[in-house]
Amino acid sequence: MLAYTFYESDNRVLRYASALRDRGDQVDVIALSSEPNQPAFEVVEGVNVHRIQGRVRNEQGKFSYLSRLLRFCVKSTFVLAKLQFSRKYDLVHVHNVPDFLVFSAIVPRLAGARVILDIHDILPEFFANKFRRPETSGYVKALRWLEFLSARFANHVIISNHLWYDKFTARAVPKERCSVFINHVETDIFSCRRQRPPGKFIFLYHGGLQAHQGLDIAIRAFARAQTQLPDTEFHIYGGGNMKPSLEALVAELKLQDRVFLFEPRSMRKIAQIVADADAGIVAKRADSFGNEAYSTKIMEFMASGVPVIVSRTKIDTYYFTDQVVKFFTSGNDEELAQAMVALRTDESLRRTLAVSGTEYVTRNSWDVKKHEYLGLVDRLLAPRGAQSAALVEKTAVCSDKA
Repeated sequence: MLAYTFYESDNRVLRYASALRDRGDQVDVIALSSEPNQPAFEVVEGVNVHRIQGRVRNEQGKFSYLSRLLRFCVKSTFVLAKLQFSRKYDLVHVHNVPDFLVFSAIVPRLAGARVILDIHDILPEFFANKFRRPETSGYVKALRWLEFLSARFANHVIISNHLWYDKFTARAVPKERCSVFINHVETDIFSCRRQRPPGKFIFLYHGGLQAHQGLDIAIRAFARAQTQLPDTEFHIYGGGNMKPSLEALVAELKLQDRVFLFEPRSMRKIAQIVADADAGIVAKRADSFGNEAYSTKIMEFMASGVPVIVSRTKIDTYYFTDQVVKFFTSGNDEELAQAMVALRTDESLRRTLAVSGTEYVTRNSWDVKKHEYLGLVDRLLAPRGAQSAALVEKTAVCSDKA
């Protein structure tokens, strides 16, 4: 596994690594360190984790962001090449961002290893949104060209939702070389195990603090609703370039004693924080990258028995209904405030959403879906003739709506 991420808090990378480990495969992860005192090498629950570079999420411009990515790509190329001679990898599973990180697997690829490129975020749209660039700009066009080359270098591409599958296969890779795996929740980590005693009602958001996540909308909505929610707090866990402006907004609205921003936590620690929450907030903007970006947080709340308020985006209305989440119009802080009040004051509504959400997760958890990933790995590693036969017989992962 190769990923420009913090292994302990990236549930998508963790899921794949754990599934392979659990069936007896040897798994190395090359990733980032989140703290200066983290060891460069550590065995984490049976997975070998190599931390080759630190990162502070404070990038304000595309060049500072790109320079760190390029440094990681160069380092990971040499680390993978060195490890290849002792480990002789069968498979290298590369996670974007960036897409071109896949080229760091050049030595294992030449030695016969199969390569998966895993598209967490569709990169041209992601960068256009992050740095306010039109999709017609030369910068975004260059990213689409890199996307195409990266996809063709890989033996197979995984993409994280069905909307992006249609877009990606139309411009970068044939459908038979692409599969969809959304961010399914791991129910052995996220579950109904509340430990916090009764007290204040806690709204929660956990994840990246980027503009498309709409945290400013959620904070303004909470400010609108605060007089009707006297015993309520809003807790936000995560890091990202919007954190300073969110802290300033909290101060401007005089919510320092009601809205709290916390540092990111490891996935297992955040799982308990989620279970102890009373309601979740996912307020993505529908007029930006967030309109098509699937949010794992929704199913993590559901698996923990926590009702969740969700903005009405293209991706979330594709996967969810009013029976499992409380929708509000994206960008409308007044309507979000009304939804917050409704969830706080209506215990029956909270219970109904929690039960329906738990049932949804039971049908769509990683425990159910991970066998499709393991089957994909086995097909890629099968002798070439067997691969062709398996391709004809396989169930099309991409054709089924979750």
